Amino acid sequence: MPDRQPLPPSGQRGGYRYYDLVMAAFVAVYLCSNLIGPAKAAQVILPVFGPLTFGAGVLFFPISYIFGDILTEVYGYARARRVIWAGFSAMAFASLMAAVVVHLPPAPEWRNQAAYEIAFGSTWRIVLASLTAFFCGEFVNSFVLAKMKILTRGRWLWTRTIGSTIVGEGVDSLLFYPLAFYDSGLIPNEILWKVMVSQFVAKVMVEVVFTPLTYQVVGALKRAEQEDYYDVRTNFTPFSLKA
Repeated sequence: MPDRQPLPPSGQRGGYRYYDLVMAAFVAVYLCSNLIGPAKAAQVILPVFGPLTFGAGVLFFPISYIFGDILTEVYGYARARRVIWAGFSAMAFASLMAAVVVHLPPAPEWRNQAAYEIAFGSTWRIVLASLTAFFCGEFVNSFVLAKMKILTRGRWLWTRTIGSTIVGEGVDSLLFYPLAFYDSGLIPNEILWKVMVSQFVAKVMVEVVFTPLTYQVVGALKRAEQEDYYDVRTNFTPFSLKA
């Protein structure tokens, strides 16, 4: 493949049509995965395997990786980096405000404080573990996909969406579960690795199942935006908002 250059920056082309919408969707899914999912343990009965218990957040979180794949594939690592920082900042702010609201003295006639604490009262250890794992996992996912796109010359999209998710989700799981739960008393240490592996496998399987849809969305966005970015000369530091 020749050294393919991206189109001029969006500011010189009148801006992207859907970049801000994809950013909003990414942030919304990430907030849902942390604010809605963790409060409930769900169980389904699978043929052959029997009952499977999981945190409901597993339904949301892998979708954020799918959006991360779409962003990097279409718009490039630098613009995906801005979206990751937007999600990280939104979650940090939401966690802070949830802690403030939970600790506000309830009115005498309000009887739902205990339920509110269960839903929104995550410990700071879990919050910090989630933010750390998200930050590292998403940036690794985006980096791997961007490098694989150059390596594969833009072919075989499924190899980089699934491959980057395996690495990114692997980093996320390896960081989150020990940081959040080791010696916490919430999950026994002897089964912690089993929980970690099962959640990792479930998240990767979501990526696999959604691969055909990812193909459709990526193709539609590339045509609509007239963009197919290759990160040939990108500065891959995560500590920048420059696009």
